[in-house]
Amino acid sequence: MLTDATKDAIRAAYARLKEGLPGFRPRAAQGRMIAEVAKALAAEGGAAAIEAPTGTGKSMAYLIAGMEVARAQKKKLLIATATVALQEQLVERDIPLYLKLAGHEAKVALAKGRGRYLCPRNLAMARQSMGAEAGQLGLGFDADLALWSKPPAERDKQALSKLAGAFERGEWNGDMDAAPEPVGDFLRPMLTTSAGGCTGRKCIHFMNCPFFAARRAVADAELIVANQDLVLADLTMPGEDEGWGGVILPKPAETVYVFDEAHHVPAKAIDRGAAEVYLGASVRQLSRLARQVHAAYSLTDKESLGKLSLDAGDARLQELSDGLEELEKAIRLAWLPDPGESEPIYRGSLGQLPEDWVTQSQALHAQTAEIQRWLTAVRRAVVEMTDGGPTQEALARELGMALERLDRQERTWRAWAGDDADNAPPLARWVTLAGDQQLVCHASSVSAGGLLRHVLWGNASGVVLTSATLSAGGNFRGFADAVGLPNDAVTLSLPSPFDLAAQARLEVPAIDVLPDAREAHAQAICDWLADHLDWAAGNLVLFTSRAKLDRVLQRLPIDKVRKVRAQGSLGKAQLIAEHIADVESGKGSTLFGLASFGEGLDLPGKLCETVVITQLPFAVPTDPVGATYAEWLESRGRNPFLEVSIPEATRLLTQYCGRLIRSETDRGRIVLLDRRVVTKRYGAGMLRALPPFQRVIEHVA
Repeated sequence: MLTDATKDAIRAAYARLKEGLPGFRPRAAQGRMIAEVAKALAAEGGAAAIEAPTGTGKSMAYLIAGMEVARAQKKKLLIATATVALQEQLVERDIPLYLKLAGHEAKVALAKGRGRYLCPRNLAMARQSMGAEAGQLGLGFDADLALWSKPPAERDKQALSKLAGAFERGEWNGDMDAAPEPVGDFLRPMLTTSAGGCTGRKCIHFMNCPFFAARRAVADAELIVANQDLVLADLTMPGEDEGWGGVILPKPAETVYVFDEAHHVPAKAIDRGAAEVYLGASVRQLSRLARQVHAAYSLTDKESLGKLSLDAGDARLQELSDGLEELEKAIRLAWLPDPGESEPIYRGSLGQLPEDWVTQSQALHAQTAEIQRWLTAVRRAVVEMTDGGPTQEALARELGMALERLDRQERTWRAWAGDDADNAPPLARWVTLAGDQQLVCHASSVSAGGLLRHVLWGNASGVVLTSATLSAGGNFRGFADAVGLPNDAVTLSLPSPFDLAAQARLEVPAIDVLPDAREAHAQAICDWLADHLDWAAGNLVLFTSRAKLDRVLQRLPIDKVRKVRAQGSLGKAQLIAEHIADVESGKGSTLFGLASFGEGLDLPGKLCETVVITQLPFAVPTDPVGATYAEWLESRGRNPFLEVSIPEATRLLTQYCGRLIRSETDRGRIVLLDRRVVTKRYGAGMLRALPPFQRVIEHVA
């Protein structure tokens, strides 16, 4: 529990913040948050979910409380965010400012996934193989080990030369996000590696590897900033003593966690457990793998690896390939996709698949697991060679990545073949038809609660989840279920520090059409924007689908279209920069965006004076994960629309509204072009749950 010494240290740090921060205004909500974060993190296995609206000063609140508690308990503070922007803000601005004001020194590390760092081995291999002829694009041996999938262009060669020079001279530390030369989508995967493709201490570049240098910095740090994907990846890795985590990041029992932007945690945790198999591609990859295995047996000069001869190994790979083709035939016989659907899906009701698919999946699971064990031994023999040269490096990389692909297969077939636990939601199991007409088999959990109860709650020393929007009008039930929040966890919704009733108004105009009439509603949106939006100001218009955004854009008068910057037309950073430039020069600019513009955009003052929400953000009903969970709730006599859809739409709506008021001086309006908040029974509850803006509800004549 919190000791008096720790309380005094927190009070002293807060006092120095108040004295040292120019223009600081004491906020009761920030003081309350500091106290609740400290209590949660100081209690062994403590947990809290804290909703802290924009302007609360939550990053300083959890830094003050988290650092003092971590220091007192000789533990590490790990802050997990959902976006790179917040990670950079914390590392470059908030944490240095906190340390300076608090008078502390601390080692701080930014932890990123392996794919965000240069792989020096791959860089060397890419440069060595630049001169290879077409068909000999590897390092002078079989193209199945090639790094280049096509001959390098001159600009690629120049980029590699510049990157290599900067890294060798010590001018660049290998962080791909800070590369001195732009790295495109073609080059980037060649210059980075996954865990499977990495040979660790066996690699001749190990001592100057940027990823392992970053790992060493993390091990030494007192305060670590990481993305949520990396933290969840670590927590789901088997650790020591049959526990979980502590493989990439510090051990959970020695760490206090703050998840900022925590409304993303449920979806990210579900994604961690998802798996998929592209059937056609998997068969082709097995054929390529067979040739690579031949190279491995030849290079190691072994007749048997992993207790299998080469012929026996070939037979296992062929058996798996045949099994994949048989499953594909069975699916195509049983499912005829609707040619009118843009993204055809076959979903097993309540996660249940046809019996013959399950039987075939059981065989595929057993075959895949056997090949994994054998291929692990094959790769180990290659990695442990002492004089294999470039061929050894390329083989180790390719076999490691093949093992990663097999792991995804194994997880998919295990999910398809297994039974669901009693009294728990079933797995979602479904098939899609890709654009190239390839069948894709999918499996996923439908709730993160079970996973997080297993690897986070009770495993970590203490955990705080925070965001501007976690609840539905102060009701945390939906979020608590989604993350498996312990029953004794604190849930707290703090008030906004702004005078929202005076600073903003919420308008529901009198349009006489609802969103289910797609074309008519798109036209109504277009008409309202053309007639009522201040096109000389800064505006943000949010859509729930790309199709509706495009429909409206096509209908707008051309003079208005010229004022629009639509998401996807340029990179996000460039769109925002051009928007800011035009607004500040008095020309006016209107951003058209989707969900990501509704949840992370910071456009204070005149940069955004009107936020238009074209439609209530209900989840897409065809989403197989959500649909399976909804079916399960219904099977238990529960109402998924009331329990899941409305709370989640309300939370997103609140998030979208939060784009408007970013400071005490901001003024503006939020316009909701969806009359369901007035005409439907659930609408009144959604309106009540929104912040206390002034309401202007127009009546249809």
